[in-house]
Amino acid sequence: MSLPPTKKLALSGRRIAVTRAREQASELSGKLSALGAEVLELPLIHVTKDIQKDPLADVMLELGGYDWIVFTSANGVRFFMEEFLRLFDDIRALGLLRFACIGDTTAAAIRAYHLKVECQPKVATAEALADELIATGSLDSARIVVITGNQNRDILVTKLEEARAIVDTLKVYKTEKTDLSAEPAAADFRARGADAILFASSSAVQSFVDQAAALKLAKDARRPLAGSIGPQTSETMKQVGMPIDFTAKTPSLDSLVEALVKKLSA
Repeated sequence: MSLPPTKKLALSGRRIAVTRAREQASELSGKLSALGAEVLELPLIHVTKDIQKDPLADVMLELGGYDWIVFTSANGVRFFMEEFLRLFDDIRALGLLRFACIGDTTAAAIRAYHLKVECQPKVATAEALADELIATGSLDSARIVVITGNQNRDILVTKLEEARAIVDTLKVYKTEKTDLSAEPAAADFRARGADAILFASSSAVQSFVDQAAALKLAKDARRPLAGSIGPQTSETMKQVGMPIDFTAKTPSLDSLVEALVKKLSA
């Protein structure tokens, strides 16, 4: 008795380069591998906790006085909560804080602590989050703390302050360029290329451009299509002159993978 033919996976035979930080690449790599792709991880950036003691102490002492706490990334949630739980042994020390964030991944990181996200825009951008918070109609003299990294844009804070909110910022991590010149994965990329390369942040795009010499493709290597996770990443790609072959409909990993499959199937 013959067995029925195995259904071909959507990315079988495809080679996809992932540019997320090494500690964050596994989720996207797993989604691609599950669809049959060969995944090449090019960790163009590195994310580490970076918190100054005095600003951290100021925020923690004033925590009960804030109306909103805003997170711009899952990294911010992770590093902030590590410090919060180090200093307090009871989640109720957060008091009546309301939570706002950008993106599904960030929201999931907040909910993992059994905390409710009360403000999350459909479009995962700083501008959209500011507009969504302003639309609550409760920002006049409201106290807000924005948890960020070293490369976050000022537009969120600027728009909130224009709406008469009192805004503090706390940087809890830094994103840095990774030197790939001696990385075996970079040598593999130069020699063989890929069907597509995925960018999930502006910092990864900039690092890719800065390290052009270490990532220059050989004559016979496959030249990858470039995919963007969303508006901010796409804007950076345009600024550096990088072609955008496909873009996620919404700024999420699932949507990015969906756009990739659609593009390669066309």
